[in-house]
Amino acid sequence: MSNYVLVVYRHVVAFAVIAPFALKVRPKMTLPIFIKLVALSLLEPVIDQNLYFLGMKYTTATFAAAMTNILPALTFVMACILRLEKLRFKSIRSQAKVFGTIATVAGAMVITLVKGPIIELIWTKGKTNHEQQSGGIDLQHSIKGAIMITIGCFSWACFMVLQAITLKTYPAELSLTAWICLLGSMEGTIVALVMERGKATIWSLNWDVKLLAALYSGIICSGLAYYIQGVVMKDRGPVFVTAFSPLCMVIVAVMGSFILAEQLYFGRVLGAIIIVAGLYLVVWGKSKDHEFPIPSSKEQTAPDKQITQAGSSRTEKINHEAVTLDVSGGDVVTTDGQLDKPRNPTNV
Repeated sequence: MSNYVLVVYRHVVAFAVIAPFALKVRPKMTLPIFIKLVALSLLEPVIDQNLYFLGMKYTTATFAAAMTNILPALTFVMACILRLEKLRFKSIRSQAKVFGTIATVAGAMVITLVKGPIIELIWTKGKTNHEQQSGGIDLQHSIKGAIMITIGCFSWACFMVLQAITLKTYPAELSLTAWICLLGSMEGTIVALVMERGKATIWSLNWDVKLLAALYSGIICSGLAYYIQGVVMKDRGPVFVTAFSPLCMVIVAVMGSFILAEQLYFGRVLGAIIIVAGLYLVVWGKSKDHEFPIPSSKEQTAPDKQITQAGSSRTEKINHEAVTLDVSGGDVVTTDGQLDKPRNPTNV
């Protein structure tokens, strides 16, 4: 199945499953929100997924899953630039998040560039895998696939940050998911018609693994994934959500080794260890941020402003002298209780 067609069917299925549940809560739609929805549906459902599938064709499933581990680093940098993530370089938790992000990127680079010896496993001996069928994956194809996956991850990080921003003005996870899937399927259809023009047979579906892939990826990977990450993102932010993406690599490596008979290399194992260590640092730092939030500069200056305002108002009360006129007697009574006799007018 064409990857462009798979993306379309995937989000059609996701919209069909999520839409009935999204009818209950529908906030008011405005033009700025709709523009954000269009951008969201273009970033992840169209750009990221198509580039990810193309990059996986040039490499392997394990390699593609390993490259997505740069997602937490990209999201972290973008969140800091947009001030969605607070940093204090003198704080240990902030240092843990920074070093964890660097370790994640370093681990992804190790997986990409370092191959090393093959780790022989019992279930991969004597089996023909994807790399052997294609005559081995050369460095040129690996670099091309890595570039595609990296661009896709950057688009994915933009999607995460923009989703967190959109949820502040459109706080309905189910409705947001339905809109993303609907618009993503429409935009993906346009891309598929352009890229696969003249190939009408690619749109056909049968009762086989292709249909299962469209159903599973639509319901689980798009529908439930968008909704769950939106719920968690409202409370913990986009950095916390993307910090768990390296777990995908572990699952894919195990399943790829069992099902596709893919070989494991020492470089990938070493890079995975570095990535897991960086992931632990990021999660630890984020957990401390959730327990003890870092106050913003506005929150820090607020008490000082209150003290200044209280002092100035107290001074005004002390210096201010209320005057009460006794109209009947012509006397003037001040706030200190003294009686001030008016002066006699001068005769002219």
